[in-house]
Amino acid sequence: MPIKILAREVISKIAAGEVVERPASAVKELVENALDAGTTQIAVKAQGGGISLIRVTDNGSGIPASDVELAFHRYATSKVDTLTDLEKITTLGFRGEALPSIAAAAEVEILTKADDDAAGTYLYLRSGNVVKREKHSRPRGTTITVHHLFRNFPARLKFLKSVTTENGHIANLLSQYALAFPEVKFNLVLDGRLTLHTPGNGSLRDVVAEVYGLEVARQMLEIDEADQVPGVSGLVSPASLARSSRGYLSFFVNRRWVRSSLLARAAEDAYHGSLMTGKYPIVVLNISLPPQEIDVNVHPTKTEVKFRNSQTVYTAIQKSIGKVLVKAPPPKIKTGAPSFTPPPSLWTAKGAETTSLPILRVVGQLASNYIMAEGPEGLYLVDQHAAHERVLFEKILAQRSQHKIETQGLLEPVNIELSPKQEEVLKTKGELLTEFGFNLEPFGARSYLLRAVPTIIKEGNLAEAVRALLDSLAAEGEPSKREENIAQSLACHSAVKAGQSLNAEEMRELIKQLEQTNQPRTCPHGRPTMIHLSSRQLEKEFGRIG
Repeated sequence: MPIKILAREVISKIAAGEVVERPASAVKELVENALDAGTTQIAVKAQGGGISLIRVTDNGSGIPASDVELAFHRYATSKVDTLTDLEKITTLGFRGEALPSIAAAAEVEILTKADDDAAGTYLYLRSGNVVKREKHSRPRGTTITVHHLFRNFPARLKFLKSVTTENGHIANLLSQYALAFPEVKFNLVLDGRLTLHTPGNGSLRDVVAEVYGLEVARQMLEIDEADQVPGVSGLVSPASLARSSRGYLSFFVNRRWVRSSLLARAAEDAYHGSLMTGKYPIVVLNISLPPQEIDVNVHPTKTEVKFRNSQTVYTAIQKSIGKVLVKAPPPKIKTGAPSFTPPPSLWTAKGAETTSLPILRVVGQLASNYIMAEGPEGLYLVDQHAAHERVLFEKILAQRSQHKIETQGLLEPVNIELSPKQEEVLKTKGELLTEFGFNLEPFGARSYLLRAVPTIIKEGNLAEAVRALLDSLAAEGEPSKREENIAQSLACHSAVKAGQSLNAEEMRELIKQLEQTNQPRTCPHGRPTMIHLSSRQLEKEFGRIG
């Protein structure tokens, strides 16, 4: 095929595919434009996961009447002029691709008014072409409405997820920008439901309370080292407050929301030795740098950045978090342990293969973490948390397979605040929680009352357990895998914790139950439950044999 210049409509669709990957991508571009315009209020409305409708309204500077049509031309922007400007970008948007790419993928209406205009300018565009232009009355600011996104992109529609998943992406996006700009009032309505509403009073802690709940906001530790280079400021969780996924790591570079393995690694390394394996902190950090020290022009969606000196950034984050963790009070160690209930008689399915353990004799407990046991083949060190996880995991799945999940009502209901994304998951997959013994009922905006739980949960933070379950359900997957994730999460939250002292009877009971499981040597997450030192290894270490 000979080389030729692509037709204009083909070029526009390729550009749209790069910038507008899904409805949340369109929302991101419009929100960034609003923030660049100096808005103090942003209202977002979406229907059908953002496919049917997206509307973003702001009270920013608006677009002058003479420039409105020009804004829908590719590479038309007021934010970059010369090549030198690309080396010191200070705005969220700068490529001049957002509006034309969205207009190429949908029908678009815009109503905008700048300070110097007597009236607002209204445009209606279809396939990127202006169909109607009128004068309308409105206060300063801009409203952009996107109809029927990807109508002309059937392949893109085919690869979108469910409405709930797309709504979840939009809710997460708005939550991130609310965390980045606490002085801006954000309002999000999804399919007629108010999902997010921030005060816009400049308090990051108040935004965290709205996004993650008041309980989390109260515990967060403040970092304020914005006067150094690189500057680091924001809130991080103490070691006693952790989550089961990396979804609570939020990083902003000069207030641009970015995904960065470097920043995530720096934060996680700061908690090294403080969190259990598989647990992650809650982090909301802004890293401020001179514009020339970062390159934001590395990806069409502007979600990735490159640092001129990545090691300096890594060290600044790690040290900043480390300082506040040292000052934070240590977590309280529980001395009491939950009682172990005997397992049901029908634990092992017929025909199931088992990796059996020898009969073990409990010797004692080491560091309130490990059970020391003697067997015919040497010494066994058993991780009490991992072992109890395995026991509870198989018990939960056994009850689930027989549709006999045991539940218990709570004397006092527990009030639970959910994030916007968690609420979206609850509305479509909440029946799974019900099937596993949870009873939740609405109690205000994004607030729910927990009235019953599975009896497997003896103690602990029930609200945290529910939130972790919803996080695990957020991932797309087969129903059987989702059920397994719930069982894993339930087992993890219900198992005896590291640092809990167990008496001899409790240790013997746990070892006995572990011996009866199908896979006693690993926990549900794949970690080993024990380390075996054979008699021969011990004799060799003590020099009894060569």
